Amino acid sequence: MPRFARLPTRPFRADILIVALFVIGGVVLYGLDWLARHPEHDPRAPLTIEQPAGWATATKLAHLRTGGPDCRTVLDRSGIGFETLDPAGEGACLRADRILPLRDDAAGLTFAPARADATCAVHAGLARWLHNSVQPAAERHLSSRVVRIEQLGTANCRRVNGAATGRWSEHATGNAIDIAGFVLADGRRVRVLSDWRSENDGRGAGTDDDDRAAFLREVRDGACDVFGTTLSPDYNALHADHLHLDQAARGLGGYCR
Repeated sequence: MPRFARLPTRPFRADILIVALFVIGGVVLYGLDWLARHPEHDPRAPLTIEQPAGWATATKLAHLRTGGPDCRTVLDRSGIGFETLDPAGEGACLRADRILPLRDDAAGLTFAPARADATCAVHAGLARWLHNSVQPAAERHLSSRVVRIEQLGTANCRRVNGAATGRWSEHATGNAIDIAGFVLADGRRVRVLSDWRSENDGRGAGTDDDDRAAFLREVRDGACDVFGTTLSPDYNALHADHLHLDQAARGLGGYCR
């Protein structure tokens, strides 16, 4: 019968295993500590309005669009006061989720007209947009802060573009807001209709007009990171005088024009 050579065996090295476990444990502990210091990257960490954008932000914002108690908890956790309103409307225009933020000029959460009741997801998005995008852009481009938002409305029981048929607008359930402009702390007004301009309209760079346009474009881009839908004058003529922002459930990301 053929004889097979036996391969030499290596003795078990417990010391190597122990070192490997220490290294793995150290990496895990460092990772957990790093996530604790950077909650924006941790999907388990609760969302706050002031939390910077991170790897887990898109998932947290998508969850925020479901509204309800979880959304209100985010506002409470972030120190944003609000009044919960009773449901209104019926059918396709039932507004089951309605809140009205308490006036906060310092944060810019003040509206004109003042009545801007909408879903929690819309107002949580507005608060985050103001903190992370609008206020930094106003200070950078206009050397002032926003103290008031000029809005064209939140709730309107209609279909998209006012058509007689087709899908219902997010405005039908108060899950949207149309932003016409901003009032700054120094008294200036920035309006979408008059201050939004194409990048090739012939006006010189470095002017106040240029700064206003740059501000509006930057806040539009910032809204795209927060809202389910962001539509600007670049979308169509129906949006020449406002930014349409809504919290349609689109999963991760959103529709931005």
